Amino acid sequence: MQSLCSKPARSCDAARSRWGQMIVFASVVLLTVAASTQAEDSQPQKRVLIVTGEDYPGHKWQLTAPALKMQLEQDSRLRVETLDDLRALAETDLSPFDAVVIHFKNYDPSIPGQAGLDRLVSYVEQGGGLVAVHFACGAFQEFKQEYELLVGRVWNPELRGHDPYGTFRVDIVTNEHKITQSMKSFETEDELYTCLDGDTPIQVLATSISKVDSKTYPIAFVVAHPKKRVFHCLLGHNVMGLENAGAAELYRKGTAWAAGMALPSPHQQETSP
Repeated sequence: MQSLCSKPARSCDAARSRWGQMIVFASVVLLTVAASTQAEDSQPQKRVLIVTGEDYPGHKWQLTAPALKMQLEQDSRLRVETLDDLRALAETDLSPFDAVVIHFKNYDPSIPGQAGLDRLVSYVEQGGGLVAVHFACGAFQEFKQEYELLVGRVWNPELRGHDPYGTFRVDIVTNEHKITQSMKSFETEDELYTCLDGDTPIQVLATSISKVDSKTYPIAFVVAHPKKRVFHCLLGHNVMGLENAGAAELYRKGTAWAAGMALPSPHQQETSP
């Protein structure tokens, strides 16, 4: 019978050794992925509530809220629910949720009103995480000072609103915060807000340079308070803006951080392009 290896013995031994090394390497990779997946699956899910239901007419919350939910749920550790009736916020028990996402701009001072704001403030003071999305900076204009203390910066209608809708670069300015520790700067097509005001201490995570006045503006930041987890990001004018890989990663990691989760996800090592 002809030998399965017709080459000299030394060549056959080398070939077998290479195959053995490849098999060992493949096994290690598979075991590592399986262990990472098991570690992620073993972590209890965190409940997240998106509060929406009203916005500036040019902001189609009926489309962006589901898009935001879909992007957040790419982290399987987040279980996302939606409340789209602002009247209900004042009476909603937020304690079962690990993070609340503000995705609205109200125009009626009584909806959700002082009671709605008080509900959010109390929730954060008791350890709940908070995320503010895009024009959520313009919510609660009737209680602007209180709201600024909650979210760090608020819309000032006397300032220029934003650059013309278009492409700009988002610069990650620190990798020392858990949200941005593995992120890179990225390009997006969105609204570059230039209208924020306030003196509440914040830690800026990302900035952009206006093409109109060449000034640098904060795009994403956290409230600088040792006992609060409040993440505020100005991106997300439309569905495309929320589906941008960098913006989606910012919101995913910002929400996971606000919900008190370990970052980065053990199974989902993300980096912006």
